Amino acid sequence: MKPYYALDRRGVLRIGAAGVLGMMAPRGPVSAAQGPASDATIAGKGRAKSILFVLLSGGPSQLDMWDPKPEAPTEVRGEFSPTSTAVAGVAICEHMPRLAQQLGKWAIVRTLAHAEHNHLLATHVALTGRPTPIPRGGSDLDRVESRSDFPNFAAALDFIRPRGDGIPNAVSLPNYLIEGPLTWPGQHAGFLGAKHDPWQIQGDPNDVNFRMDALSMREGMSLERIRARRELLGRLSRQPVGTPATPLRSFHDQQTIAFNVLTSGKVVEAFDIHRESDAVRDRYGRNKFGQSLLLSRRLVEAGVPIVQATMGIVQTWDTHTDNWGRLKGTLLPQLDTGLDALLADLQSSGLLDQTMVVVMGEFGRTPKISTLPGQTVPGRDHWAHAYSGLFAGAGVLGGQVLGQTDSQAAYPITRAWSPADVLTTMLNGLGVDDGVTIADPLKRHHYLMNGSVISPLYTG
Repeated sequence: MKPYYALDRRGVLRIGAAGVLGMMAPRGPVSAAQGPASDATIAGKGRAKSILFVLLSGGPSQLDMWDPKPEAPTEVRGEFSPTSTAVAGVAICEHMPRLAQQLGKWAIVRTLAHAEHNHLLATHVALTGRPTPIPRGGSDLDRVESRSDFPNFAAALDFIRPRGDGIPNAVSLPNYLIEGPLTWPGQHAGFLGAKHDPWQIQGDPNDVNFRMDALSMREGMSLERIRARRELLGRLSRQPVGTPATPLRSFHDQQTIAFNVLTSGKVVEAFDIHRESDAVRDRYGRNKFGQSLLLSRRLVEAGVPIVQATMGIVQTWDTHTDNWGRLKGTLLPQLDTGLDALLADLQSSGLLDQTMVVVMGEFGRTPKISTLPGQTVPGRDHWAHAYSGLFAGAGVLGGQVLGQTDSQAAYPITRAWSPADVLTTMLNGLGVDDGVTIADPLKRHHYLMNGSVISPLYTG
């Protein structure tokens, strides 16, 4: 059986021979077949004040987590057994018992799909909804982050909705995706410029010495002195209307942002994770995963619209080797504990009604188990044709599974959803108008929301 998305017109346009240049070309009038206008007026529009995007970098296995296939052959099904959940007829991996009981709050989308099997290119797709805008070579060194890239979805929100109240539009934590000479694309504002880059937090919130020194005033510095310096810099950098921006003006813009943050206090306080009780911190898990989710919750409480919690370094979930040992021993228990505490806290505080939580990687893992040359412990390789994601909050109806894959979780046999659809759903949740466009360096306009809202998340 051919995968369903191979026959879908939108899927063909994404995956077919039009390529990167075709994807980046401006569209004509939006129609029901090619744009989000027909979907973007659903109940989910504007329901979210914040998005908490949990990125499982490296590609988590759909078969060994959210889409088990116990009837598949041995070389496909893997070592884990499915477990029943709070939702009748729905099973997930046995090593996520807390989420199994909490599944009534979550919707699983089992038919996410796209065409990039390379980590760098797939991450750009996952965070921008688009292929990389320039042809990439055969080496990963040709696929690294570039200011020619399309902007990260959070950076695009900062561009269309700038704010000056001291609360950033986007914060990403706890690490930037870098490995040696490789920097993963899709993490910053691309051609929109550094001014719109998401705040990047480097550090382990589980460290007893974790502290945001950049948000602290030096000893002897007062708000009055900062205000005086800011006023002087403002006079020095003032320019006639219509003149090109200067480095001094750009510096003044950055200082204005810093001043607003320091005088606001909300974000400064949110980063002080040590304010949380030991009991709360223990519930999230005393590890980088759990404490990053706790810090993310605090940033949502402070009013940050988009928080990205990158759960691990670049290839944490890249389980080519020892797939089941790594999942069972570390990854799944930490994820299970952290997400359970996160959703419980958001629900008890009332924030779940206005916070959309999305959990996914840049792709999934191959149905067939394999062993890398020189290795003895098997795992699974990269697979973008079908993978799973979790959604909750801000109007999402929990306790449902969207989409069905074939008997090996290899291809969707019902409608597939792309990263562009996921990001469009997030932005729609934040109330972004579906007609918003941004211009690239060649002055070509592109719809920011270039996918379809995943409407069954709200309608069932």
